[in-house]
Amino acid sequence: MSTSLDEATVRDALRQVIDPEVGMNIVDLGLIYAVAIDDARIAIDMTMTSPACPMGQMIMDEVEAALRRLDPARTPAIALVWSPEWSPAMMSDAAKAHFGWQPGDD
Repeated sequence: MSTSLDEATVRDALRQVIDPEVGMNIVDLGLIYAVAIDDARIAIDMTMTSPACPMGQMIMDEVEAALRRLDPARTPAIALVWSPEWSPAMMSDAAKAHFGWQPGDD
């Protein structure tokens, strides 16, 4: 039973995935670079705050689980990318405020 999905719905589902090192969801951290949806899959391009992130595999597993819960009929396709390199400037205003950053701090 495939449902109609859009990028906002996928991003909302991914907000349930928390980076345990910083206690913030991966969407507001700016780790989700792209979302593509077709009849067969949900494709995500994402990154980590660092290539040496010790929680990387756990976060990717949680992303896959969130996508499967969202629509079991579509296969998750998760690509871990390193370009562009993540920077704090990619965080949402809510995430920046959570960490006490002021405009221009990044």
